[in-house]
Amino acid sequence: MLYRPPSCCGTDIPSRHNKMRSILLTLLTLFISSRDYYGSIVATAFSPPTLGIGAVLFRPRNVKIVKSSEGEDDALVNAGKFFVDAFWTGKVGGADTLSPTQANSLERQQIMEFKKRYKANNVSNSAKGNNSSRLPGNYAGRARSDSRSELVLCLDGRGECIGCAGVEVDKIKKMDGYDGSVTGPVMSNLAISRKYRRKGLAEDLVKAAETIARKEWGYDECYLYVEKRNVPAIKLYKKLGYSTIWEDDSATTLLPTKDGQVMNGKTTIVCMKKRLGGGLFGSWFGI
Repeated sequence: MLYRPPSCCGTDIPSRHNKMRSILLTLLTLFISSRDYYGSIVATAFSPPTLGIGAVLFRPRNVKIVKSSEGEDDALVNAGKFFVDAFWTGKVGGADTLSPTQANSLERQQIMEFKKRYKANNVSNSAKGNNSSRLPGNYAGRARSDSRSELVLCLDGRGECIGCAGVEVDKIKKMDGYDGSVTGPVMSNLAISRKYRRKGLAEDLVKAAETIARKEWGYDECYLYVEKRNVPAIKLYKKLGYSTIWEDDSATTLLPTKDGQVMNGKTTIVCMKKRLGGGLFGSWFGI
């Protein structure tokens, strides 16, 4: 219920209405601005981002979302360097800081990984006869015949990478007791610079990846893998409409250790899925 002032304060009502009008205009401006982020990806494929209070009040200005395939030649190199700091430093279960040796090693591997995975017109691993696992764990890089992939970047006003999210067509194991799989878009490598977290950018990147999967590639579902111990990430994905379809407690992942090494460690992988294009009810009921 709105607070109603005493009658002696009635003359203040117009000013309160003006303030409310200003707030509504500000929110409308933020909503219209958010459309520009997606215009650079697919001009007619806008999906409103999920805006929390932080996204509305503290959304950074002059940021844009672009495809790495449409950027500069060194876009993947810059993204790989960014990813080491944003993802590997302080990764859940690993060391809080990276030694110079760890940082250099991970940077080289991550740049090679991004080039191999998201280079324009890349061919599938199955065509090469290479089924080796890829960073960051052994659930990335199963053989596939559809080689489409894209790394979506979030750039600040100076053109520096402050966020990224990848999406690629891959095979997803059903893990239902049968040796089967389905083919579909898998989202991975979502990372946001620490300075820009909790400002709605992660939601923007997820929506951009989903837009590519649905509007450009024609898929109506999107999958992702996330470590079970990464509670904030799982909370975000659930908020955006993803639900768990299986868990695997025999998985492995790379972990930077406190003694300066990068080791394989055990983890539990959660596979999540979202139905695209069904709106709010589609996320709840799978329509």
